Amino acid sequence: MRKACVLGLVLFGSISFIARGDIIPTLSSVTGSSPNFTWNYSANVTVDETINTGDFFTIYDFGTIAPGSNTQPTGWTFSQALVGPTPSLVLSTDNPSILNLTWTYNGAAPITGSAALGIFSVITSTDQLKVGQFTAEATRSSGPNAGTKVDNIGTISVPVPESSSLLPIIGVCVAAALSRLVRRQHA
Repeated sequence: MRKACVLGLVLFGSISFIARGDIIPTLSSVTGSSPNFTWNYSANVTVDETINTGDFFTIYDFGTIAPGSNTQPTGWTFSQALVGPTPSLVLSTDNPSILNLTWTYNGAAPITGSAALGIFSVITSTDQLKVGQFTAEATRSSGPNAGTKVDNIGTISVPVPESSSLLPIIGVCVAAALSRLVRRQHA
């Protein structure tokens, strides 16, 4: 029994020390004043991971931004979409009526972790924040699975949606409530 207990502890300890590589964006600051608030995200790539051309991270349900206000380090391109992109190995919560922000690496030289990637910024009309999600995809840089994709997901601060972003959600809620009310009156 004692031997099994010791083996169990060794197994648990070895599992908890397995290295994992990720791209991790973090809200570093919100600056400015109404109506122009700059949301600055710092991003890092962790040990055992490399960023190659086409690797990316997405911040979900960010909302509207000032056109052309995005900034990013050299070698990165910005895009926005109502859905995704989402790495194939993770499942995110993505409201299809609120814009997502994505930065994709298109540089020629790989970025090997552990490394700071720089500051990624956009301007929006609010400094009010809520908890959102991000996903990322990069490339494993060592071990027997070197060259395979590594996907990750986490939480990140995003703006509270503007009321115009909430109109489709409010409309669905009102329609559902009215439908329920009509059904009760006919029953």
